[in-house]
Amino acid sequence: MESKERLDQLTTEQTEFKREIGVFGGVSIIGGIMIGSGIFYLGSYVLERTGMDSGMSLLCWVIAGVISLFGGLCYAEMGAAMPKAGGRLVYLNEAYHPVVGFMAGFTDWIISGPGSVAAVAIALMTVFQPIFGMSDFGVKIGAIVLIVLATIYNLFGVKIASVIQNISMVAKIIPVAIIFFAAIFAGRVSPDFSFGNATSYAAENDTNLFSMMAIAIVASLWAYEGWTNLNTVTEEIKNPKRNLPLALMIGIGGVTIIYTLFNFAIMKVLPHDEIVSMIESGDLYLGTAVAEKVLGSAGTVVVSAGMVLAMFGSMNGMILAQPRLYYAMAEEGHFFKCFAKLHPKYKVPTAPIIVQCILSVILVLMRNLDQLTNLVVVTGMVFSVLIVLAVPILRKKYPDIERPYKVWFYPVSVIITAVIFAALVINSAIEDPITGLAGFGVPIAGAIVYYIFDVKNKKEKASK
Repeated sequence: MESKERLDQLTTEQTEFKREIGVFGGVSIIGGIMIGSGIFYLGSYVLERTGMDSGMSLLCWVIAGVISLFGGLCYAEMGAAMPKAGGRLVYLNEAYHPVVGFMAGFTDWIISGPGSVAAVAIALMTVFQPIFGMSDFGVKIGAIVLIVLATIYNLFGVKIASVIQNISMVAKIIPVAIIFFAAIFAGRVSPDFSFGNATSYAAENDTNLFSMMAIAIVASLWAYEGWTNLNTVTEEIKNPKRNLPLALMIGIGGVTIIYTLFNFAIMKVLPHDEIVSMIESGDLYLGTAVAEKVLGSAGTVVVSAGMVLAMFGSMNGMILAQPRLYYAMAEEGHFFKCFAKLHPKYKVPTAPIIVQCILSVILVLMRNLDQLTNLVVVTGMVFSVLIVLAVPILRKKYPDIERPYKVWFYPVSVIITAVIFAALVINSAIEDPITGLAGFGVPIAGAIVYYIFDVKNKKEKASK
């Protein structure tokens, strides 16, 4: 039986934070985080993984959005019932054990955080690859330089980083809007949605449509990464029991529509043969070709500049925000003590920022863009399975908690969502064993680290 004191701690809306985020603010946070670098280049990877099939690739974008939405509905139930800051760490700790929450944080430290930084840095430099004729190794060197420079100025406080974030928010809207309007006013192509290319590709490469869709959905899920972050600021949302579920549903649903229409817009302007030729030559940024076709060289410059600013802002935001999680892990007592120290003058967690930079550089050298996005998504989905399954566990553990919002079509929706996430992880692990090993091995290593620090802390307390 749960204690009344514990229930009060989990369900109270009293907080030291200021509740200033409404529904629109919540939607803006989700959109600002989700609409990042992925929208600009992942359409090429999704097409590649579906045998250059327009119909299947658009279907994968929709399915990935629906999967994210049902994951968001699970977050909505738990966030509305337990309106506490921390998001998934709170739910994992309550449903399972604090070690599980730590495993999620540890995985963020080793893979998800640095991997995201590395992927966006490579994506940004890839924009310049066809312009300057850069080699793949040249792209990696450029990405490393970007990461190091962004890390250096983040060590001197948050002021510069905050300004860049504001510029990035505006910049990312420009290329998306140009491509939308280009399709409306200049799109003359009729895309083939018959799945014919996918069927032919499957027969020629000894695979099947399900496997093709699975790896394509994993690629598109990278673009949907970020919706889980809204729950981390639950204590700053006005009336979270109502506004958190609404913001999640509107935000994820809206982004799904934007992504699907964005990729459809490209197909309406560029002939399929031209899209295939660009992707096969390594030019992933189909949006710039749309802008050039409609607006000439000026359109290419505007769209490319918007993409670069948006991606740099995304990378900068991750370098700014993620080390704060590692700082919190150290403050809790199960991580390196140096991670819990702020710079005496600039008040930033210096050690976590520097270590994240080093790990990001290593991942840039080890993996390409496609592999990096796959790595981040697969490791994240391991915990997505646990989060979805936390819904029935917490219902049983805390049956008396008021749940102002409940997951639609429970328990069928929860079971299906968990099975889909698990199937995607397993399929990705089969297709890419190294990624699969990281997806399962890194969290296990996190559990070992947790217990090492736990034993150390108990010895220190006993000696006092």
